[in-house]
Amino acid sequence: MSVVAGGGAGVDQDDPQVGRLPLQRVPDEVPNGPDEGIRGAAAEAEQEAAGLRPELSRPEPSRPERSPYDATGTEAAAGDDGADRHSFESALEAQEEAALEARLRLAAEEDPGASSLLGAMLLRRGDPDDAEPYLRRAAASGIRAGANNLGVLLHQRGHREEAAQWWRAAAVAGSAPAAHALGLHLRDHGDEPGSEYWLHQAAEQGHTGGAYALADLLEHRRETVRAERWFRAAAETGHREAAYRLGRLKETSKEGEGAEQWYRQAAARGHARAALRLGVQLERRGEREEAARWYRQSAQGGEPRAACALGFLLRDGGDEVAAADWWREAAEAGDGNAANALGALHASWGETDMAEQWYRVALEAGDHNGAFNLGLLCAAEGREAQAEQWYRRAAYAGHREASNALAVMLLQRGDTPGAEPWFSKAAEAGSVDAAFNLGILHAGRGEQHDAQEWYARAAGQGHAEAALQLAVAKERRGDVSAAATRYRQAAERGSAEAAFRLAVLLERAAEERFDEEVDRWYAVAAEAGHGRAQVRVGVRAAERGDTVAAEQWYRRAAEGGSRSAAFNLGLLLAREGSESEAMLWYTRAADAGHGRAALRLGLVAARRGELAQAHRWCERAAEYGPGGVTERAVRLIEALRADLTA
Repeated sequence: MSVVAGGGAGVDQDDPQVGRLPLQRVPDEVPNGPDEGIRGAAAEAEQEAAGLRPELSRPEPSRPERSPYDATGTEAAAGDDGADRHSFESALEAQEEAALEARLRLAAEEDPGASSLLGAMLLRRGDPDDAEPYLRRAAASGIRAGANNLGVLLHQRGHREEAAQWWRAAAVAGSAPAAHALGLHLRDHGDEPGSEYWLHQAAEQGHTGGAYALADLLEHRRETVRAERWFRAAAETGHREAAYRLGRLKETSKEGEGAEQWYRQAAARGHARAALRLGVQLERRGEREEAARWYRQSAQGGEPRAACALGFLLRDGGDEVAAADWWREAAEAGDGNAANALGALHASWGETDMAEQWYRVALEAGDHNGAFNLGLLCAAEGREAQAEQWYRRAAYAGHREASNALAVMLLQRGDTPGAEPWFSKAAEAGSVDAAFNLGILHAGRGEQHDAQEWYARAAGQGHAEAALQLAVAKERRGDVSAAATRYRQAAERGSAEAAFRLAVLLERAAEERFDEEVDRWYAVAAEAGHGRAQVRVGVRAAERGDTVAAEQWYRRAAEGGSRSAAFNLGLLLAREGSESEAMLWYTRAADAGHGRAALRLGLVAARRGELAQAHRWCERAAEYGPGGVTERAVRLIEALRADLTA
């Protein structure tokens, strides 16, 4: 990498402070004659005050107050928009610069300081041929600014080794910009010790670019503590890339704290990636509005990942149309994740052709999620052959969920030998679902030990159903404590069945200390729509005398299809005097095969004298059971027969 490019990996090349060569400003005041030439370290420090820059700054002329008359002495036109003033000041500046150049040319033959200033002025103007002899004269006379700027000129012409010689001479004489340039040159030639030495010299003198380049070198060598020190030094003087890199160091450290202030500093100076990282941090802690502002700034600065993140933020806020606009912008800039998101959005709108188009764009951007999503799209439309083709493409590229989906497809087709390797590949790559599916595969073959190992692996990665399967196995073996632990693990990860089974397990312990937890887990399962849990919540409410709550839960469960809940609701309504409605729920429960409900209907019919109907319900009760119900139903049937034949 050339010294002109200057930055390390991950550096913003558009940053005006990164990778620029050291040229010095021409001071506002110049010597009047050879006897008043600029000499000494103090004067050279004045010449080098500009620091790391690719070209010389123009001299700053003193600017007199604007006269109400223009240069020709005529009165300025009313409504002047500033163009005349700009023209006047430009002309004045050109005159002053021409006069300065003339004075420097007169002094340059005798005064090396003037020669150095003139060479720098000509180099800035883009006249290296005219500048070179003046800079060589100054450098040969020991003017370190002249030596540094001669190095710049030679480097621009491709004479890099000679440039390094002059930079070395200037650096030895105390020039921080030259030490910086020499450090970059040595780094690019593989001399890291030499590079570190000179960059350190520049950094110690307060040179911003030197501090940044030194930190970059140290971070590359994983010397993060020292790197952080010099990134901080550069950032504190306004170097935006240093502030961003310091933020990244802070974010990836063990503590993971302190990054935000540096991201803010860099983002405030227009650093697109810093604005993106700041947005991510703000979104993580729920400050979505401010996160969106920084994402927008980053996206407008050309960072497609920020446009993609802003799209997700807008979608989650309910503005899918605005989300689509940002995703489209990011996708067209090559962000595969945004293209996938846009495809999924169109799919949710029922626009499958557009969805497929954007999934293909994602794939072309190198995002294999595109192939996986194309597989899902085809599978949903019944295009099995095409779905398999896309799954295979993504799976061969290492997409773990595509590998799992392909294995599921093969397994459903009956190709277990073909499915198992893909399940294994997906599981080894970290697919939790694939690990669980391998557990099912081994359990189906009676290989319980292997099944438990895969279930345990999936459960360890948060798979609730896998933890549930482990709990059931533990309970069957009589290990109640281990079963409760696994049930609790699965319940905490959202398994309603596990929450219900845990409550049952604790309730069976019949210990008062578990009562509160039993109620809690039944309620968790019931709220998740678990019918049996809803019945148990209703029963426990009824036992406490809370018939209102009991009725509510019985109704929810009954309306969800629970025959036990329908029967219990019937009993509750009958006790409260609503026998007509109770009969409706008894009938629903009996029609679903509930023996006690059928028997109850038989008894009510017998009491009403509807003997034939009572006989039919008792026959059904005897058929449904259980044993005690069957016995009572048979006795009632015999009594009914006697009455019917009497």
